[in-house]
Amino acid sequence: MPPSVPSLPRRVARTLRSSLFAQVLCALVLGIAVGKLWPETATALQPLGDGFTRLIKTVISPLVFCVVVVGIAKAGDLKAFGRIGVKALIWFEIASTIALVIGLLAANLVGPGKGMNVDPASLDAAAVEKTTGGEHLPSTTEFLLHALPESFVGAFADNELLQVLILACLVGAALLHLGHTKVPKILPAIDQAQEVIFAVVGFVMRLAPIAVFGAMAHLVGNYGLGVIKTYAKLIVLCYVAAALFIVLLAVALRLVTGLSLWKFLRYIREEMLLALGTASTEAVMPRVMQKLRRAGARDDAVGLVLPTGYSFNLDGASLYLSIGTLFIAQAVGVDLTLGQQVTVVLVLMLTSKGMAGIPGSAFLALSATASSLGAIPAGAVALLLGVDRIMDSMRVVTNLLGNCVAVFAVSRWEGALDTDRAKKTLDGDYAAPPEDDDEGDGEKGVGAEASAAEPTAAEPTAAEVPASGIPTQKPKEPAPEVG
Repeated sequence: MPPSVPSLPRRVARTLRSSLFAQVLCALVLGIAVGKLWPETATALQPLGDGFTRLIKTVISPLVFCVVVVGIAKAGDLKAFGRIGVKALIWFEIASTIALVIGLLAANLVGPGKGMNVDPASLDAAAVEKTTGGEHLPSTTEFLLHALPESFVGAFADNELLQVLILACLVGAALLHLGHTKVPKILPAIDQAQEVIFAVVGFVMRLAPIAVFGAMAHLVGNYGLGVIKTYAKLIVLCYVAAALFIVLLAVALRLVTGLSLWKFLRYIREEMLLALGTASTEAVMPRVMQKLRRAGARDDAVGLVLPTGYSFNLDGASLYLSIGTLFIAQAVGVDLTLGQQVTVVLVLMLTSKGMAGIPGSAFLALSATASSLGAIPAGAVALLLGVDRIMDSMRVVTNLLGNCVAVFAVSRWEGALDTDRAKKTLDGDYAAPPEDDDEGDGEKGVGAEASAAEPTAAEPTAAEVPASGIPTQKPKEPAPEVG
């Protein structure tokens, strides 16, 4: 007798129970509907998204610390870690500069602000001050000093990723220097703490659909869909420019690593949808870190390149800032010369760094750029207040993909990428052990990173002792003979 085929409602229910992607997608649609139908009620749902983001942020700093320390210690080569950092910064600067140039070229060709003839005096410059909360972008010296931690605990308490990275590098270097004879239990403890953090992430991720529902309902209820009509030309231009940049990322990824960006997008579709729904790349950082490690990128490369990219490689923000600068100039009737546009690129190369975590950072960068040119009234930045939130989806997708491609490219450049494993994982052919399966929602959370060939505790081998002499698991000594 042939097996019975489940009915459509049962298949849908099963998919909703087992697929985080389906749950988040449904939450996204419901959030838009609620925001459109009941805007006043929807604006009160923002705490759902904010609460989820706060929970995720609590584990980001300790997770980055653990991944970097374990990565350095297992790699056993601090010089290699330094090379990864330098190559990452080179990649970041090239990528963000290309994004800025694409934005300027697109804005010059299309002219999204031409014909608006806006009087700057009619704009509410105080609204920009309210949005930024009185913050200011740090100078280069302030940025570098702020990257240095004042206290070990303070870096974690304030979620300062650059400070946490520096502390992790120092601790990893200290473990290499001391070796396993003096600190035999430290590295296994940090490694185990990492697994606990991933388990916590697994618990929190169960709340992702609720967070997406609240965030989208608030967005549509607060801003409405009418703003899309008003700024249609600018919005379409930004998204088309972002799509062009992503195509360039796909080409670069294929040339450098031989991997497909489309397959990678399918691989992280749940994280991408969650980032879109919450308008936050930080909300998916732990999951993305784990999936990159599972896809063959070495721990030290993932732990250094991805978090650093959150401050130095904001490709989506760079696109938006360059297009936005020309938009407000065109809207108020200012025709920027080639020299002034070159100045825009140079200024934005500086102001776009370290924007993460600063309220209204896009407006701060735009205001600083307008002030440096001396031709655009500072109050003209208020033109973008109504459309800025709509641009979050473009910035989130481009920033996240730019940083993930950077991880793969730098890893391949440094020889820290298992290309065969990466291709098999993206093709869905890599059979991970149960504890490595980050698609599950069991007690192991999102999944602990492990290799199929990893030795067990009962059968330690020489592979457990890296070149640094710090074992991930101390081999058992043979029992003394009695005689």
